[in-house]
Amino acid sequence: MSVENSALPAGARPAARYDEETRARLAADAALVVARYPQPRSALLPLLHLVQSEDGFVSPAGIAFCAETLDLTAAEVSAVATFYSQYKRRPNGEYTVGVCTNTLCAIMGGDAIWEELSEHLDLGNDETTADGKVTIERIECNAACDYAPVVMVNWEFLDNQTPQSAVETVDKLRAGEPVASTRGPGKICSFKQVSRVLAGFPDGLADEGPSGGPETERGTQLAAAEGWTAPAFPGDAAKPDATKPAATKPAAAKGATSPEVGGPQSSAERKPTSAKDSSAEDQQKKQSSDQAKES
Repeated sequence: MSVENSALPAGARPAARYDEETRARLAADAALVVARYPQPRSALLPLLHLVQSEDGFVSPAGIAFCAETLDLTAAEVSAVATFYSQYKRRPNGEYTVGVCTNTLCAIMGGDAIWEELSEHLDLGNDETTADGKVTIERIECNAACDYAPVVMVNWEFLDNQTPQSAVETVDKLRAGEPVASTRGPGKICSFKQVSRVLAGFPDGLADEGPSGGPETERGTQLAAAEGWTAPAFPGDAAKPDATKPAATKPAAAKGATSPEVGGPQSSAERKPTSAKDSSAEDQQKKQSSDQAKES
């Protein structure tokens, strides 16, 4: 069951202008934001987050405020606000729960998580619970494939999720219980609070909690263990790293050559550097074998 605007009486329309007190407060914040940019109109994106932190969405009053502050038309502001998915044009829930259903997360269980949440809350994509607490969205990619399947709450990570853990999360959010990010702050902030941070006003939580983990570092560790290095680019040899002694630089992999512009640069086409590093010929044999098994 979705609700268009839990903060307004049924049938009421959002105000087209802020009252004087609200406008004065926003104007003081907006002045700090605009001062960061050589061209005032460049401040439009953070100002949209600022008005969203006030209303919980980009309201008609917010559109008018941004237009007047930056000497733009309402149409110009609306064109930007409707382009980016982080800007909401109708009241959003206190918490946006985004379920990644892109390729890797989907096959790891993202589709199952979405179906379970949608059924549990009786909501479709970009719909909000009647209590105004939770909005759910299908997300194309949360940029955390090493922890798939991933759910984000107000853009804070919840890694390695299951349908049951996702349901428990939304139930806690609706009950007013704290929910911690897997790699982030101990308590996830509200949509309005996060919008203010995105407007450029830090909340002091940026360094709280870990930002990575073993899954993130696995590729680097494997490369170091196997002695894998990226091929050198033309001109690298002529530009030594002045900050490091030559002896501390990693040795180039045996057989590594500088890639040619426009030439093949796939790792499958370089000579193997360890027993676990297969050559193009070995990969072709494996592919033929796999195809034979499937047939």
